[in-house]
Amino acid sequence: MAVESSALSSSSGSVSESPDRGGDAAGSRISAIRRRLSASVDIAPLVYIRVVFGAALFWEVCRFFEHGWIDQYYVEPVFFFKYIGFEWVSPWPGFGMDLHFAILGLLAVYIMLGLLYRMTSMLFCLGFTYVFLLDQTNYLNHFYLICLISLLMACLPAHRSFSLDVWRRPELKMRTIPVWNLWLLRFQLSVPYVYGGIAKLNADWLHGEPMRTWLAERTDFPLVGVYFSEEWVVYAFSYGGLLFDLLIVPLLLIPRTRVFGFIWLIAFHMLNMTLFSIGIFPWFMVLTAPVFLPPDWIQRCTARFRPVVEFSLRTVHVAGPVPQPSVPLRILVVFIVFQLLFPLRHFLYPGDPNWTEEGHRFAWHMKLRTKDSDAQFRLIDKRTGDTQIVFPEDYLTDRQVRKMSGRPDMLLQFSHFLRDECMAKQNRNVEVYADVFSALNGRSPTPLVDTSVDLASRQRTLRPVDWVLKENLTVSAGLR
Repeated sequence: MAVESSALSSSSGSVSESPDRGGDAAGSRISAIRRRLSASVDIAPLVYIRVVFGAALFWEVCRFFEHGWIDQYYVEPVFFFKYIGFEWVSPWPGFGMDLHFAILGLLAVYIMLGLLYRMTSMLFCLGFTYVFLLDQTNYLNHFYLICLISLLMACLPAHRSFSLDVWRRPELKMRTIPVWNLWLLRFQLSVPYVYGGIAKLNADWLHGEPMRTWLAERTDFPLVGVYFSEEWVVYAFSYGGLLFDLLIVPLLLIPRTRVFGFIWLIAFHMLNMTLFSIGIFPWFMVLTAPVFLPPDWIQRCTARFRPVVEFSLRTVHVAGPVPQPSVPLRILVVFIVFQLLFPLRHFLYPGDPNWTEEGHRFAWHMKLRTKDSDAQFRLIDKRTGDTQIVFPEDYLTDRQVRKMSGRPDMLLQFSHFLRDECMAKQNRNVEVYADVFSALNGRSPTPLVDTSVDLASRQRTLRPVDWVLKENLTVSAGLR
């Protein structure tokens, strides 16, 4: 008994000491991480991102004016598809949207020049996010990325060197910043790549769709287009895109592979730009990629121009303490955790998100599928039983029709619109049924929603819905 008691006592003593040693070790690791993230580095890379970000934003605003997208997307439509919780967001009346975009362009120039930076960067973030929220049919992953990065840039001291703010107030000028500023941008730019790669780990992509369909439409591409119908080329593009998304971030961060990573990144985005119409996204990702370089890369590149650089971009003294984040650190941590978890929410929904659309947006599912859909609606008068066929082209623009037809949540919104229109203009209380056929990634068209469900009676929700025919989509039907 004495031996057993001694052994138990010894064991108990060991257990009671372990948490302290574990806690000390964890505390030491956290302290080490904090020290590394707080290390001072050259501010020049952050200034570079500010300049190219502002220039890219100005370019994008100019494209909206050049292509007439402002009127096409925000003035001509009579109905807008709203995000849940943002139904109150509506376009400005009259020429208000043109004025809004003109102000966005001016704010982008101010960001690029570093003039009234804190105010102009936050105003741009709010103004661009407002445009983003106006209509779900205009959703683009790189617009969502711009919203996020503009928010981060408003919180970072990117105006503390090589800016008109410093010219006006020299005491603002700083030589260094905590390295976490750069890691925050690296993180945000990495998210689209990593989650884009995760999204490609599905049966369709691994079977070569929709890449097979896309390449078949580009056989007229100079020099190599004749090979786009070859199966080995289809799989090379499919698996090449998958590997690029999953590997490019570590390749850029590891010194020995960094040069190869940059060459691959530029080649990948330039090829995407020539093959597909994806706006400024390729240029934006190429221009911001230098944030993955060591913080002193600008100092090395401009060594021969040191007098000019020291006069403008850099400084020989520190005019004050290293700037602290303009938002609490805990909020930044919550932001990071949200960016890590929110794109994975589609795993909580049953069925394929490419078909059901549940959890598809804000998950970085970029150039992942092709979905051709056709929709019409049946309105049944509850009093007389009369049936009326409605085609969405009678109310929506071509772009809205194309985007809505394969997206159940938009079909539901439009059904509510039709119900409300009948009540307001004809004093008719109607049921609304949707006849929708969709073809995903080369499959034969099949019904997308239950034609026996009155969509006008169903409410919008973030939960899974039972009126989307998930069982109609098989894993490999229609695929080679």
